[in-house]
Amino acid sequence: MDFDAIVVGSGMSGGWVAKELCERGLKTLVIERGQHVTHGEDYLDYKSPWELENFGRVSEEELARDYPIQKECYAFTTANKRFWVKDSDHPYITPEGRPFHWLRGYHLGGRSLLWARHSYRWSDLDYEANLKDGHGVDWPIRYADTKRWYDHVERFAGVSGSKEGIANLPDGEFLPAMELNVVEKAFKHNLEAHFPGRKLIMGRVAHLTQPTEEQDALGRGACQYRDFCYRGCSFGAYFSSLSATLPAAERTNNLTVVTDAIGHSVIYDPATGRASGVRVIDQNTKQGRTYTARIVFLCASTIGTAQIMLNSTSDHFPTGIANKSDQVGRNLMDHICGIRISGTVPGYEDRYYAGRRPAGFYIPRYRNLHNEQGGAFVRGFGFQGGASREDWQRGGWQAGVGEELKTRLREPGKWTLSMSGFAEMLPHPDNRVTLHATQKDKWGIPLVVIDCIHRENDEKLIAQAFDDGEEMLKAMGCTDIDVGRTQGAAGPGFGIHEAGTARMGRDPATSVLNSWNQAHDVQNLFITDGSCFASGACQNPSLSYMALSARAANHAADLMQQGAL
Repeated sequence: MDFDAIVVGSGMSGGWVAKELCERGLKTLVIERGQHVTHGEDYLDYKSPWELENFGRVSEEELARDYPIQKECYAFTTANKRFWVKDSDHPYITPEGRPFHWLRGYHLGGRSLLWARHSYRWSDLDYEANLKDGHGVDWPIRYADTKRWYDHVERFAGVSGSKEGIANLPDGEFLPAMELNVVEKAFKHNLEAHFPGRKLIMGRVAHLTQPTEEQDALGRGACQYRDFCYRGCSFGAYFSSLSATLPAAERTNNLTVVTDAIGHSVIYDPATGRASGVRVIDQNTKQGRTYTARIVFLCASTIGTAQIMLNSTSDHFPTGIANKSDQVGRNLMDHICGIRISGTVPGYEDRYYAGRRPAGFYIPRYRNLHNEQGGAFVRGFGFQGGASREDWQRGGWQAGVGEELKTRLREPGKWTLSMSGFAEMLPHPDNRVTLHATQKDKWGIPLVVIDCIHRENDEKLIAQAFDDGEEMLKAMGCTDIDVGRTQGAAGPGFGIHEAGTARMGRDPATSVLNSWNQAHDVQNLFITDGSCFASGACQNPSLSYMALSARAANHAADLMQQGAL
């Protein structure tokens, strides 16, 4: 064998698996399909907006030609264009009238360089939901199975937040929380007074507010409140694979990283009944090669992992490796987002704030907390948002010229309060990823077909979230309230929280993975990215990716030490 372990993908999940395996003494290969990125050196976070190419804006011609999908993300600029795929080079297929916006980047560190960093634990409300309301399959784990791993990843990654005692949003191992500004504090007071059971807290985010000795040793520093996070962070203040897990893995001398290596398929050995390695295609030469290992972890992202599994056919697995259940590719979910509400807050003209805080507030889920039956809908939603004052950049869309304009822009503008709902999308077997029978990409890999839509319960959650958001801003006394009800929520994909295509479960007939993220059908194949989710909850998923990845990696290492793998 070339290695003890192969990890396909270097992002949120892959970085954690690599760190844990390397620290347990396993010689580990990380395969990344995209380009190499050097932490710090390859970021443009030190440039002011006016120093960026075209003030950060990509030309309309280039957007239409190469980035018709990626351009839809708020974080896409000339400062990080290299961290987004060219849609022209990486096509996929969706049925007519059923678009899916697959927002992604192929590079070392993956989307851990681009994420919004909100980090929330799940509770048994989330793990038990499928069993109690009859959607999907029952998770084979509960909060008690993951608590110590949430503790573990929070301490290492660095999550700032406050302990609130909210049953459905468990407290964690937090660094000091960032501070709400004056209008957000007023909104919190108003909200909690008018709507008992609803609570507003400072967002729990993977930003170092007070680095620990371990984080200092990795060269990570405290957040500078610049809010250039989507360009990469040279300070290492926010958690990413490049700032934290991969450096930790590298210092063990057990890590090997290969970039520009596109995962093609997992090799199945019928003689042993196990995976023996991974085939890759060189991104630049288009030549194939194979790496072998005792265990394989797929962490290539929900859709990417499904593509690799479905492409891993053999006599034993004619529809894809570990797919005896016919569940690989099914039950694709994404958080329902784009439920935006904003308004002007009167008063507070004499108040301001310092810096550009890179996070906002969070209103945790408050509906259906007891898994009520017989209501208009099941599950729920939370809100993320913030209050701010318009700054000089508002001059870009205001009439004016010369001294009058400059003088006016020296004073801060009005206070605005805005928030966006994130709702849970139910698992559904017909929301799925398949491979096209004939069309292939430039590397000869079958194109992904994504067929995913919002369904009845999803639409009911959207309507309720719009109503609730408007009601909360009205209670605050906001004026000029803008509710995006007519345009509706964003379609699937915009949440960038894909999950579910290789779900965990108790029964091998209806699920792909067991309680340790281990394939029912292939004992030494593990999957720890969003593919493994049996449901999506409404919290941001990345902290759960981390916890499940660390948990599965240590279980795999235990099995190897015991001689079981």
